[in-house]
Amino acid sequence: MKCPYCGEEDTKVIDSRPADDNSSIRRRRHCLKCNRRFTTYEKVESIPLMVIKKDESREIYDRSKIEAGIFRSCHKRPVSVDEMNSIIDEVENEIFNKEEKEIPSSVIGEIVMDKLKSLDAVAYVRFASVYREFKDVNTFMSELKKLLDK
Repeated sequence: MKCPYCGEEDTKVIDSRPADDNSSIRRRRHCLKCNRRFTTYEKVESIPLMVIKKDESREIYDRSKIEAGIFRSCHKRPVSVDEMNSIIDEVENEIFNKEEKEIPSSVIGEIVMDKLKSLDAVAYVRFASVYREFKDVNTFMSELKKLLDK
């Protein structure tokens, strides 16, 4: 950290503590060249995750969209709210562990389908039918056949 008084890059941290808002750290520093003291604030920089939609437009990641899709798929199924929230958390962890700034919605959809497949077959087919935009009964039946073959 450069000293604001003399420009020296060699400064020493004397004291660190959370700032008043608890979202940053207040550091008291001492310049080893001019012996003056100054305060700096350190804050985590968060870059929002962007989702690349099918039409190539981009929007900020929104957990509530995954929640809505999963809750809709599991409607009137023997799946508890805790199980649904667990799936949502797992999906979110997998997305953020990729450590990318942008992620295609198709990747998110595949992760959700993979998690739903192991949770409840009917919820999986419901989600897949909307996500993959089944156009007719034959597409629907071929997905069911794949599920039954496993």
